[in-house]
Amino acid sequence: MELIDFILHIDQYLQVFLQDYGVWVYAILFLIIFVETGLVVMPFLPGDSLLFATGMLAAQFPESLNIWLVIMILFIAAVLGDTLNYTIGKEIGMRIVNFKIFGKQPVKMEHIEKTHQFYEKYGSKTIVIARFVPIVRTLAPFVAGIGRMNYATFLTYNFIGGFIWVFGITLCGYFLGNIPIIKDNFSKVVLLIIFISIIPIIFSVINEKMNKQKTLS
Repeated sequence: MELIDFILHIDQYLQVFLQDYGVWVYAILFLIIFVETGLVVMPFLPGDSLLFATGMLAAQFPESLNIWLVIMILFIAAVLGDTLNYTIGKEIGMRIVNFKIFGKQPVKMEHIEKTHQFYEKYGSKTIVIARFVPIVRTLAPFVAGIGRMNYATFLTYNFIGGFIWVFGITLCGYFLGNIPIIKDNFSKVVLLIIFISIIPIIFSVINEKMNKQKTLS
């Protein structure tokens, strides 16, 4: 429940971080994005909503949060995170699926399989597309490492995906976040962002069921 509250009201939490930690908020933001994209066992951390909220706060408090500095820091975090995740997949592979935190498996086999389906459909471009899909975002570089994707190819799509994701969503928050209807209904905006980001998964599931029905008939 605390995690859900953090995600839905991340703008309020970030404002508290900004007041309490000052310049260290840059390190906190870096760490959250790096861990979410870099550790396959942390797919539940906020990504899209964090970027949007950060852009929004940078517009509200430009003297405390420089938009271009924060974008650069988050871009580096996103690229390094995916690189770490790729390395983990390449070196450890499927053994991490059995890893448990507090008796629970954060990496589920069905999520791995869903990510494989993304690769089958989109190929190497999955690294870019996955940036905008929760859970798949964290698993895509890991699966790329397991499949030993050519590192130069991975790194190219890693840079492109990280750039579009960080710059795009953070700047959206910067330019749109202070619009009253968005600012006053931030939790609903977060839910909308999450819904939009899982649309590819919804279509994938529907497509899969339709194909199964065609096969059976």
